[in-house]
Amino acid sequence: MLLSLITACGSTNGSTASGQAASDTAATASNNRQAFDGNAALDLTRQQCEFGPRVPGTPAHAQCADWLMATLKASCDTVIMQTGTVQTATEGPLGIKNIIGVINPEASQRLLLLAHWDTRPWADNDPDAANHRKPVMGANDGASGVGVLLQLAQQLKKEGTALGIDILLVDAEDMGVDDNEESWGLGTQYWTQHPHVSSYKPLFGILLDMVGSANATFTREYYSTQYAGGFVDLVWKNAAGNHFINAQGGAVTDDHIFINRAGIPCVDIIDLRSDSPSGFCPEWHTLGDTMSSIDPATLAQVGQTLLNVIAQLEQ
Repeated sequence: MLLSLITACGSTNGSTASGQAASDTAATASNNRQAFDGNAALDLTRQQCEFGPRVPGTPAHAQCADWLMATLKASCDTVIMQTGTVQTATEGPLGIKNIIGVINPEASQRLLLLAHWDTRPWADNDPDAANHRKPVMGANDGASGVGVLLQLAQQLKKEGTALGIDILLVDAEDMGVDDNEESWGLGTQYWTQHPHVSSYKPLFGILLDMVGSANATFTREYYSTQYAGGFVDLVWKNAAGNHFINAQGGAVTDDHIFINRAGIPCVDIIDLRSDSPSGFCPEWHTLGDTMSSIDPATLAQVGQTLLNVIAQLEQ
């Protein structure tokens, strides 16, 4: 099989495989759960964007961090702000803020859910070269995954779960440069070296990245299959809606790579495109990555898939 070798914040020349879409009638969450509310996730996505681009080191980034902390405190048992310094490829040392919301801290069976909340400082894929040094809003690439996780936490607060769930919002994912894998996912790399709990070992993790586009296609990402194939099977078995394609997709350098290398199996749910030169949605790393590209129905499918997986683990 010819795989597309692509970077979550880099480039690609390949294409993803074709396959069957997941059923719209995929397993729904049990335990009397309500369906996932995509409109509520949309609103939480919008609220992040109202701060502006969340580039590390900017006032908008600091303000959004405070809002994320407050939002998670309303739905999680414990919330942790992890601060540290990482080395970027082009900007030197950078202060970061990883934010962790913990549900049922005493539960031994745990699930890690993560997304990056920062946005890229440079719209270097914008069709207009004059925009290449302008920051990206990151409605899809950043805010969409966070919006789903925030809404998920709110629903679990209302309905309860016996599972331990850790929501990890990582910083400085999008500071990387092409041909330098280690320059991406800096907040995640920091967290793997400084986990919020000593010897932290969940069952597995699920990463959300670019999960809001109306035309999203979620294929089985290659590295996820290599490191965590059984958990990829579990997620796609419980996938809700036609955006999930049960076929092998490309290989992406994303936050999940560093989670997997740390010994925690991790699955990447990410929008991969066979009809795009970049391998991602047309708005990727452009000034067009705004709320106009976000569809609540897509957010609902991703959130429902997470609820279905949680229900499966609760059995």
